[in-house]
Amino acid sequence: MKRNEPSQGTLHYTETEIRSYLPTGWGLAGDRQGSWDAKKKLWRATVLDNVDFDYDVEVKPEAAGKLGRLEALRVAMNKVFRERLG
Repeated sequence: MKRNEPSQGTLHYTETEIRSYLPTGWGLAGDRQGSWDAKKKLWRATVLDNVDFDYDVEVKPEAAGKLGRLEALRVAMNKVFRERLG
């Protein structure tokens, strides 16, 4: 197992890690570190864009294992940002 892979089927990020990938003007809603959804087996956080629309950012452990924890977060954030732009 790589050093940055999730262990035991759980995944988490610090607020600082999440904020480092947020576009300028965006913020976090609710739990600022996101949370592990045991039922869906993924990590989820809610982010707010610069006009206060909220979006869920989701990272699956498989993505974190394949890409690395932080790269999987970056990819998930980019996906949300692209979808927001339409």
